[in-house]
Amino acid sequence: MMAVPPQYVEVLIIGGGPAGSYAASVLSREGLDVAVLESCKFPRYHIGESLIPSVRPYLRFIGAEEKVAEYGFMRKPGSAIKFNQFKREGYTDFVALGADNNAWNVTRSEFDQLLLNHAQDCGAKVFEETKATSITFDEKDKERPIAVSWARTVTNDSNASKTGAQSKTVTGSITFTHLIDASGRAGLLSTKYLKNRHFNASLKNIAIWGYWHARECSRNDECEASGDTPTSHKYEDSTTCFGMYGKGTSRQGAPWFEALTDESGWAWFIPLHNGKTSVGIVMNQARYNAQTQSRSSSSETPQNESSLVSRYLSNLPLAPGLMRLLCGKDASSSGNSGLGHDMKIPEGEEHLHMRAVLEQGSVRSASDFSYSAPSYAGKGYRIAGDAGAFIDPFFSSGIHLAFTGALSAAASICASRRGDCTESEAAIWHTKRVAVSYTRFQVVVLSAYKQMRAQTADVLSDVDEDNFDKAFTFLRPVIQGASDMGSRLSESELQRSLDFCINLFNPTSPDEHKAVEEELASLDRHKGLIDVAAPLVDPKTFEDVLKVRPAHCDSKRSFDTRADSGDLVAENKSRMVLDKINARRLVHPEYAINNLEAEELQGYAVRLEQGRLGLVQVA
Repeated sequence: MMAVPPQYVEVLIIGGGPAGSYAASVLSREGLDVAVLESCKFPRYHIGESLIPSVRPYLRFIGAEEKVAEYGFMRKPGSAIKFNQFKREGYTDFVALGADNNAWNVTRSEFDQLLLNHAQDCGAKVFEETKATSITFDEKDKERPIAVSWARTVTNDSNASKTGAQSKTVTGSITFTHLIDASGRAGLLSTKYLKNRHFNASLKNIAIWGYWHARECSRNDECEASGDTPTSHKYEDSTTCFGMYGKGTSRQGAPWFEALTDESGWAWFIPLHNGKTSVGIVMNQARYNAQTQSRSSSSETPQNESSLVSRYLSNLPLAPGLMRLLCGKDASSSGNSGLGHDMKIPEGEEHLHMRAVLEQGSVRSASDFSYSAPSYAGKGYRIAGDAGAFIDPFFSSGIHLAFTGALSAAASICASRRGDCTESEAAIWHTKRVAVSYTRFQVVVLSAYKQMRAQTADVLSDVDEDNFDKAFTFLRPVIQGASDMGSRLSESELQRSLDFCINLFNPTSPDEHKAVEEELASLDRHKGLIDVAAPLVDPKTFEDVLKVRPAHCDSKRSFDTRADSGDLVAENKSRMVLDKINARRLVHPEYAINNLEAEELQGYAVRLEQGRLGLVQVA
């Protein structure tokens, strides 16, 4: 690590998290002089452990995929989501599209350091424990940043904490041609200078989470009685007495997501490679505040526990499947998941059956984390990752959007420098690229919350119409039908869009997808209906294919699997499969980095070629 930043660099990046590290790697590989100012000393803690498969092509583009794949992170073959306690979970199988299409559950301190180290390997200058304190703008052009002031505490003794050696604060300033703000939620440019951050009222939630590990057991322990093999709980086998969704099957390692029974939010259960499991609750902020006030007035909080830990533990039973996992059982109470034997745990007695231990001091919380902005770029600067926008932990889109924004920032900077377009055009393109990707995931997340909360909330004020139009170009004609296409986006149309997107979480299994594929193949027709990369299909087409009356398009719809007719059950399951594939097509473009080359925005697309990265005009 270099002790002091240089006085000038071509591109300065504030923040060494995933967005900053990724942008630094890309631009360094393009031959630019890049410096990263990171306020922390890595490794440092960060939440957000679950990745989606789209990160693989992004990592491949900077030459880091193999490093991540070989590191030893928990393999994530898919994800399980349970919205209804009376039905089985839905499972999305990532590896169905290819054996190497898995993602990972990562310990972010290690994953982020790997990325930052890779940026250095690519040639970027990295300065840890160096905080960007302020930004100076051009006196003649008030919108263009030209310098960043920084501060760093240094000491001449590496064992200063033990020896009591004196330390001092060193300050300085660095100028640049371009600036990328990847400073995370702090969002230096957005919050301190542009002051344009918009918080999503429809996603005003609070997240509380902690880390669990298997308790020690012996051969005289109940785990032997239940058929488990006692273990000393080394990292590689720490789940022997600790639940894991799909343990011993092709689904092992997949996170478990579950709607809370009081319809206030959802829970996550994410196994990690270091023997720990990340377990969290996301609740409506107003509901949580009312709950906290009620418990405070009734003096329910034990005196020997912190109020945060107490509230965390008291809310976990709202996710019965998650509690069963903490008790070493199958997540499914009905046993219809096909993943093994389950014993129902009496309500209120979950703590008596716990095989997991909450790591002391690991419980944390966060709120006001869903936000966006009308602009993510300007003259000489770009904003990427959480510094500009974040949706919600649901759907695990954070790292994907960080990489997308970082590559967009890098491509637009290269385009401006190489004369592909003007700096103004490059900045506008970056804003649109970030906004469109954000909107795709935002609408999917909103649809999930509509299902979980079993109610309709006004969301139009949180969704930008222009970005919606571009993100869902092919959906509006399907939703609007024969109505005029020139009308503005309405709340009613947006709600119908959410109802369409919720099909993405249909409770289907890989076996059912395979059965539908085989059925269509035997009929030698409509094979494209099961191709997630195919164009969006009008759902009316399914009526002819399946000869089944379409289910009412409503987020509370229910396919009755107890129907007397076996044919009707099969048709309904097939319909759910086709509807799920159709909904996945809305976000599928985000899963391939080449989409940046194919999707035209503001008249430009990315020239995704190392050494010539930039933008190309699309006729």
